[in-house]
Order: sequence, then C-alpha cells, then structure tokens
Amino acid sequence: MDIDSLVQRINELARKAKSEGLTEEEATERANLREIYLGNIRRNFRQQLETIEFVDDDTSKGNDGLKH
Repeated sequence: MDIDSLVQRINELARKAKSEGLTEEEATERANLREIYLGNIRRNFRQQLETIEFVDDDTSKGNDGLKH
C-alpha cells in the first residue's frame, strides 16, 4: 500500500470514528495502518539522520566547529 492510499484510509476511518463510531475490526485496521504509517516516518527519519555528514568537527577554532 502506498503512502497516499494509506493516509487516505486512515483519514476515512478517523472521519467515521467521529461521526458514527468504528467496529472492532475497523478499529484494529486503523491501529495497524497507523503503525505502518509511523514505521514509515521513523524509517525515513532514520535514513535522513544516517546521511548527515559532519564537515568540520574541530572545536579549537572557537566556534564550536561550526562553519558560517
């Protein structure tokens, strides 16, 4: 399931939960879809963190190693 259809289904279930309530099966589906969504967010964030490259970590320059 792609991210767009995943979010769409989560939103459909959220609207239904507010208007008329969810069956046990729908509540379980919503919880599973949310976990998949959050897993995607975490995985993407981790990938971004892993691609961070420190350019200069020399703190003897008096600027805490930051380049301006």
